[in-house]
Amino acid sequence: MPYEICNSMTFYRIWHVFASLPQMERGVAKVLGGDPKGNNFLYTNGKSVIIRNINNPAIADIYTEHPHQVTVAKYAPSGFYIASGDVSGKIRIWDTTQKEHLLKYEYQPFGGKIKDIAWTEDSKRIACVGEGREKFGAVFLWDTGSSVGEISGHSKVINSVDIKQTRPYRLISGSDDNCGAFFEGPPFKFKFSITVSDHSRFVNCVRFSPDGNRFCTAGADGQIFLYDGKTGEKICALGGAKAHEGGVYAVSWSPDSSQLISASGDKTVKLWDVGTSTALTTFNMGADVMDQQLGCLWQKDHLLSVSLSGYINYLDKSNPDRPLRTIKGHSKSIQSLTVHKNGGRSYIYSGSHDGHINILSLGGGHTGENNDFSGKGHSNLVTKMAVDDADQLVTCSMDDTVRFTSVTKKEYSASNLVKMDVQPKHVSVAAGGLALAVCIGQVVFLKDKKKVFTLDSLDYEPEAGAIHPGGSTAAVGGADGKVRLYSVQGNTLKDEGKSVEAKGPVTDMAYSKDGAYLAVTDEKKVVTVFTVADNYSVKNDFYGHHAKVVTLAWSPDNEHFASGGMDMMVYVWTVNDADKRLKIPDAHRLHHVSGLAWIDEHTLVTTSHDASVKQWTLKF
Repeated sequence: MPYEICNSMTFYRIWHVFASLPQMERGVAKVLGGDPKGNNFLYTNGKSVIIRNINNPAIADIYTEHPHQVTVAKYAPSGFYIASGDVSGKIRIWDTTQKEHLLKYEYQPFGGKIKDIAWTEDSKRIACVGEGREKFGAVFLWDTGSSVGEISGHSKVINSVDIKQTRPYRLISGSDDNCGAFFEGPPFKFKFSITVSDHSRFVNCVRFSPDGNRFCTAGADGQIFLYDGKTGEKICALGGAKAHEGGVYAVSWSPDSSQLISASGDKTVKLWDVGTSTALTTFNMGADVMDQQLGCLWQKDHLLSVSLSGYINYLDKSNPDRPLRTIKGHSKSIQSLTVHKNGGRSYIYSGSHDGHINILSLGGGHTGENNDFSGKGHSNLVTKMAVDDADQLVTCSMDDTVRFTSVTKKEYSASNLVKMDVQPKHVSVAAGGLALAVCIGQVVFLKDKKKVFTLDSLDYEPEAGAIHPGGSTAAVGGADGKVRLYSVQGNTLKDEGKSVEAKGPVTDMAYSKDGAYLAVTDEKKVVTVFTVADNYSVKNDFYGHHAKVVTLAWSPDNEHFASGGMDMMVYVWTVNDADKRLKIPDAHRLHHVSGLAWIDEHTLVTTSHDASVKQWTLKF
């Protein structure tokens, strides 16, 4: 995205996109697309197609033009276009060379989820298969959409398709009817069913070798069979009776066609020698259910697999029990965000819908490196987070807990868990071990990781809270649009009857770092800033959002703050001048911004339900 000039003095620029992981589903294969030039690989998450650099996965690009959830994306052999298919049956063919990814063609070959796509080697014909209502597949010319044959011969959903990359062309498909089908063409015509007596369960993946001499089918029965690429005759079964103990979800051939890798629900990836039909290496990926392997890709020297967790593993032939690297991150929508500096480096902490907390490091050679805390963490949506002065990440979750996790030890601790009576939705911290948890119908004051005081039987519904950095006041915003100011007296919160008015039901609030201001966002699209020293008088009201404002964050300079709304807008405001603002429209194209945090006074971080993290450079 280019610089956006708002006036002669202010602009913004997207500096870095930290992409989401693939969106995974148990028992469902994940197709990875490889770049014919060998630079990038493709996968999908929600309505996004993610293009990642295979040598440096921190470099990513996101395509967001599908109106429905995208299921598969594949490069044309020319490398100039990508075809991506979604759950509605739409195929979009778009340019890879320009940053804008201009749409070339769009087709609807059938109505229903597209599960796999294949191109002919001249990049002129496309086959797609899936869960159509009248038919389960189609093959057509890329530039006109005209049919070049039909994909028939199956009685159920087709999971996988591939086209031989050498002439004479052949097409293969694999289906939930436990069969594969072999086609000659073009125009492609059904020749015969394969694997009728071979696979006893769903055929999950079919793939031709790059030289076209062979193809293989992989099934939910743990079997992989090899066939002649030209005639479709069966050659052998890999590994004898069974290739894997669990279902096989994906296979990918080596560039020289002599070997292939297979990914299985038995939590292993195997490297096969095709000539001897034996496994040369077994990569053990773990013992947890999330270590099931649902996708793989062999590209040049890189062997990739994808776990049910969404983690992308770079396999090491010389050390099969430890990947060269594992790409971590979020695969579910991000709900909360904070930033912390430690040892001269900045870290971005983000919490997602499934309770996962990701640590993203910035600076030096580690920019874009994702990590997580070891041990068992939250089991449900992480609603809010902050780092306190003891270097603890304080998080609250829909699992009815507030956690205190050391950012230096990077390990969840059962002893640093505080159970709440009801679900917490907002948490804030202040110096001296103070924390304020706003729960449904309750406000809990914590000190040194212990509950010390509870406000309940309230005559309003608390929505958000903030403790003054000096620890003197706890502000609680309600659904009635009032912000009540409680004085902190030892281990109690004293209601002295003092409150101020927001413009509508409060959604988020925060004190500036120096404690001079309190900013409050509300459902009526307004941000109100109060001056603390002037008895919480209104400093300014900030208008601009077209929908409910949901999140805000103060800049370290205490002169600016950012707000994000349901209108997908991010505004950066100047406290002393309500008319001076920097607008970032469509910060995340598909969803509203769920979290905001500042690295420094010129660097803003945003998160969204697209599971990606974006870093912006701002100039005032």
